[in-house]
Amino acid sequence: MIIQMAQPALDLVIAALEKMRETSDHLPRASRIVLARLQIVPPVAVSLLATPELREGGREASASPTGRRLQPASNKAELLEPIRERVRVCVKCAHLACSRTQTVFGVGNPDADLMFIGEAPGIDEDKQGEPFVGRAGQLLTKIIKAMNFAREDVYIANILKCRPDTPRGTFGNRAPTPTEMQTCRPYLVEQIEIIQPKVLVALGAVAVEGLLGMRGTMRELRGRWHAYNGIPLMITYHPAYLLRNQAPSEKRKVWEDMLQVLERLEQPISERQRNYFL
Repeated sequence: MIIQMAQPALDLVIAALEKMRETSDHLPRASRIVLARLQIVPPVAVSLLATPELREGGREASASPTGRRLQPASNKAELLEPIRERVRVCVKCAHLACSRTQTVFGVGNPDADLMFIGEAPGIDEDKQGEPFVGRAGQLLTKIIKAMNFAREDVYIANILKCRPDTPRGTFGNRAPTPTEMQTCRPYLVEQIEIIQPKVLVALGAVAVEGLLGMRGTMRELRGRWHAYNGIPLMITYHPAYLLRNQAPSEKRKVWEDMLQVLERLEQPISERQRNYFL
């Protein structure tokens, strides 16, 4: 009965698309996100959204207070899978595809309010297939726990999904090039569109350049709010920087940035947290 009720609406959509095809020089287009959602959400679920029982005061229950549409966590996880698969087999950067052990897509809660963005996988991440698992990742986990979150509560991803290749016989990691970041950035954009976090945190100047396309010193960028597509964005130092610079003053700067994040998320902040040093 519900599917029959939805059919007239589907017929109207099809008729409108056919008219556009006949009268326009440009064929109708849909983003990969929209197509994925149409494949996942059954017609019954779509039609149910129109029923009075699932509306609150004339608004759909799935709408956020800011008016942004929210996806149930299970749907978000399913929507991320086709992107993960495209990343897994990606060879757009041939030199990285040849040198990587595996791609590093992202990890955490697809329904997270808080999303951290780094620059690229390192050697440990390349081996394990998970972002931020080396020494810098351990420090990030410590920061997340100090915020009263677990790693499983947030989402963590990088601008680059492959470890930047390094010359044979050399140690350490190199920063991704602008071309590499521009090539890989659409994957992250899709992740953010699906997860729809309330707050983004960019870790380091390279992550800022990859996400916003802007360069600047961390002294200029950190500690104040920016925005990415309407989402509040806090810029702070990469945990690797804190491993190189052990000065308490630098660690305190990062923690002050995280206190601002907690306030924006409307999370309670204890006196102990306010006085906390990493």
